[in-house]
Amino acid sequence: MDKIIKLAITEAKKAEDKYQRPFASEHEFYGVLMEEIDELWDEIKKKEQDYDYKKMKKEAIQCIAVLLRFTKQIKT
Repeated sequence: MDKIIKLAITEAKKAEDKYQRPFASEHEFYGVLMEEIDELWDEIKKKEQDYDYKKMKKEAIQCIAVLLRFTKQIKT
């Protein structure tokens, strides 16, 4: 589990470096998250013999990364 968390943190940092800003709104966050979930869902919908587990894992980690970025910016 630690390895997955580290990969997600690395992915979140890459996105922060790339975009240089937090999500502009909760709606933008939701749109980005849904895009990542849709990409994961596209992999899951494939027939089992056509699964690309490496890509599936990558998409799942990207979902976690989006959630981490959003959680970081929530005002408390």
